[in-house]
Amino acid sequence: MYPADCKYTKDHEWIKLAGETGRVGITDFAQKALGDIVFIDLPQVGRVLKQGESFGTVESVKAVSELFSPVSGTVTAVNAALSDKPETVNSDPHGSWMIEIRSSAQGEVSGLLDSAAYTELVK
Repeated sequence: MYPADCKYTKDHEWIKLAGETGRVGITDFAQKALGDIVFIDLPQVGRVLKQGESFGTVESVKAVSELFSPVSGTVTAVNAALSDKPETVNSDPHGSWMIEIRSSAQGEVSGLLDSAAYTELVK
């Protein structure tokens, strides 16, 4: 259920790395807990984030939740399409990336959960 080519945080974000750059989104578990997503607030390109720092919010019919960066780095892109269609995250959470980040601390990735560990966490 949780793609093996991603790493996961205990806060229910995923990151799919390609070299030093990774795309970040929320997991299927997170989107189910939130319910119907109606708005996503994302950062500006160029913003520098520390691992665990909030980079935006997701608003659903149930609640507003913060989004946390899985690694330290610089935001290189945001998925602007989610501004118009935030509900895409509900139908395809692992295909709906929110930000792209260029990691400044490659070692942080080793502290993230793999698919099996994340699956165990959300049992």
